Amino acid sequence: MAKNTVSLVWDIAQPIAEELGLVLWDVVFEKEGACYYLRIFIDKDGGVGIEDCVNMSHALDKPLDEADPVDRQYNLQVSSPGIERKLTRDFHFDYAMDEKVILRLIRPFENKREFRGVLIDYSETGAVTIEFEDETTMTAEKKEIAWIKLDDF
Repeated sequence: MAKNTVSLVWDIAQPIAEELGLVLWDVVFEKEGACYYLRIFIDKDGGVGIEDCVNMSHALDKPLDEADPVDRQYNLQVSSPGIERKLTRDFHFDYAMDEKVILRLIRPFENKREFRGVLIDYSETGAVTIEFEDETTMTAEKKEIAWIKLDDF
């Protein structure tokens, strides 16, 4: 099975990030308007600065050009995932355990789509459990979730 663009770029970027003392948080390839963007999100203890982004971008230039994993013209962007970072990969949920999150469902549950609580569990099957202020809990399967991200409030 052929790897997709994101997987190919992840394999290129992961060792480079480690070499620079960074964590590769995510790789996203998406179209906005007429342009395609390859977005590399990096992190490190204490947060990343502009210098980290520049260093990662420069370190990626040659390996990306040589591997040519993208079959069209694109813009490369390297940045921090931000305070309200999306949780998409398994290790993101380990990172965010016991943290406040916002969870948005694809379809409403009890006439609501958005829920705020503390992430208390993430199972191997992708079930996410959050606990509300009143200590009740809600569990949703990953396939039912539009997105989940850290809540900075």
